[in-house]
Amino acid sequence: MKHTKRKWRGVAPLSKGLLAAALAVGSFLIPAGASHADSNSTIRVALYADIGSKYKSTVPAVTLLSTQSFTLLSGQAGSAPLVSVPAQKQIRVSLDGYRVKVMEASSWQTAADAAKKLQATSDKPQIFAISRNGATMYQLYTGVYASEAAAKDGLTRVVKAGLSIPADQTPAVKGNKHLSAGRYSSEQEADVALNTLTAAGLDAWKVFLAGNDGSAQVEVWVGEAANDSDLTAVQAAVSTAAPQFTVSVATSPGLILRKDAGLDFSSETQADHYLVSGSNAKFLAAGSEAGIQLVERSKRTYRGNLELSNLSGSLAVINVVPLEQYLYAVVGGEVSSSWPEEALKAQAVAARSYALSQGNRFDVANVVDTTLSQVYNGIGSEAPSIIKAVDTTAGEVLMSGGKVVEAVFSSNSGGMTADPSEVWVNGGDVFASVPSVEDVSAAAAKKWYYVLLANGTSGYAREDNIKLTGSKTAAGLDIVTATTKDVNIRPLPVIESSVSAVGKLNPGENAVALDKVYESGSYSWIKGPYTSAELLKSLQGKTTSTLPSSISNLQVTQRGPSGRAIQVKANGQALNVKYPDMFRSAFNGLPSTLFDIVAPGSYTVLGADGATATISSSQSAGVLSASEKVNVNGSGTVVMGGDSAARVITNSSGFLFIGQGNGHGLGMSQWGVKGMADSGYDYKQILQHYYKNVTIVKE
Repeated sequence: MKHTKRKWRGVAPLSKGLLAAALAVGSFLIPAGASHADSNSTIRVALYADIGSKYKSTVPAVTLLSTQSFTLLSGQAGSAPLVSVPAQKQIRVSLDGYRVKVMEASSWQTAADAAKKLQATSDKPQIFAISRNGATMYQLYTGVYASEAAAKDGLTRVVKAGLSIPADQTPAVKGNKHLSAGRYSSEQEADVALNTLTAAGLDAWKVFLAGNDGSAQVEVWVGEAANDSDLTAVQAAVSTAAPQFTVSVATSPGLILRKDAGLDFSSETQADHYLVSGSNAKFLAAGSEAGIQLVERSKRTYRGNLELSNLSGSLAVINVVPLEQYLYAVVGGEVSSSWPEEALKAQAVAARSYALSQGNRFDVANVVDTTLSQVYNGIGSEAPSIIKAVDTTAGEVLMSGGKVVEAVFSSNSGGMTADPSEVWVNGGDVFASVPSVEDVSAAAAKKWYYVLLANGTSGYAREDNIKLTGSKTAAGLDIVTATTKDVNIRPLPVIESSVSAVGKLNPGENAVALDKVYESGSYSWIKGPYTSAELLKSLQGKTTSTLPSSISNLQVTQRGPSGRAIQVKANGQALNVKYPDMFRSAFNGLPSTLFDIVAPGSYTVLGADGATATISSSQSAGVLSASEKVNVNGSGTVVMGGDSAARVITNSSGFLFIGQGNGHGLGMSQWGVKGMADSGYDYKQILQHYYKNVTIVKE
């Protein structure tokens, strides 16, 4: 199977004198509004949020800690700190929502054993500790649920879970309606009231909130009712058990302090747990230069503040961080800190431009932390070389038509960047396909031989394990042998520990070298073979076309300016997709749409009359040799095209995808940027190669 370069992939390096004639471009691909943020301001990055169809990543609770102290404060402008969290102290934060109170036990182990039974279910367990008359009681809950109805469904499942619940207890739905037992001038006074209420058998907690003047306040709240009827019952219970308290409905946003005893169900570990209460509640975890670690987000540490709020019934965590500091992590997350300085500066300007072009695309945030926007992994991605590149280009953005350019980029364009018509269709005339031959800098140092063994097996062997014997076949193909014992012949030109070798080659044993290709990676790749069934499953929901019961023929029938596939036909019928870049996901997640499709179980013959015929591995074909006409079997036959490319016909009924590049290919190619920087281009020349008709200005 030949990994050939078509003419549309073979491009010569640009001379510096020709750079001006080959400008590429950036623009707003999806309308983000005419306004954009000030480069000296902060940017809002959604880490966890339910933003409907735009973005959804949620978690029941988050765990925060820092190497330096940080504070919790109200989202109200100018408010005083509510809570100071000491250095190295872990806290948890969740939403004050609907839960199921499963049981209460005097033994932590009893609560933990029940929690373990629930751990594998959708009803996520949580253990809280509460003090009653000096003794600790452990309360097991499940949730949080988005609604009372969802909590009732959870209650039904919990009842059927086979838990050992004390006979005098009944699991019940709880909610976010509370009664305030008063506001206190100090935490000490609040503690006295709290102890009195809990000693009376009531559930009560301290709550931190901001007064109308922004001052820090503390209240004591009682009960956790799911509805008004339940709240009336709580009020009656207070009147009976603690009549000295005058209670009222709690209406202010607050942080309810509970004691988390479920960090680890194998041993008791406790931490302060704050519940964000109130339909419009918004609080901030305000960090220092050391940042705040978010354990659930792969233990990443973030600069700036973490905004904690109730959004669509789930906990939203938004990182509010200065734009330039955000870029420290973005550039470090997108490219290697070891790359040349000019490459890092080009990435910094492109990333800044992209961020500023977004507006409030995600409603409560400008961007998200995934490749849906830009990779943002926090302080751990930073490096001195990255910080220097961002600081050196501080405020610099790409402008076109009076707007900041949405400077999209991808990892590797495979030698030629994409035209908008090949990706998302729209984009106007500001993007164009331009050569990016420096993308080859991503190619692995070692190449692989595609070989045919004596037993008819074909596969790949890395070049450092193979050597040419100096002999050739009658067709002019090189004969090779192994340089070491038991050289693995692999199905694809890459080492995959989970995939077995298809054969072995030893010194003295010869094989025919049919081709030599780059190792599958960011620059070039081979995927498959995928069976008809696998492709049909992957195509489900990705195409509006009626799918056949089986795919016997799959061809790229139309290509765009850079050679990317913009039309693919199955059994002669076009597979219609929303936009061409969807072919990547439609065919099992291909790296790019710059690909050829090869059916290893068949080949096409061009007759003298111009007619073509497809020969499968189960068929034989008549071949006119120099001496006579002979019949050639299908499987195991080596066929050679007009370009001298050779491959073996196998019994496989699937399809191989042979391609180049990684990503959509539009705009700047990151590996191309590295290659250009290695060749001596500065960051402005690089940007003006990939983005057309743009000016670089300092905002």
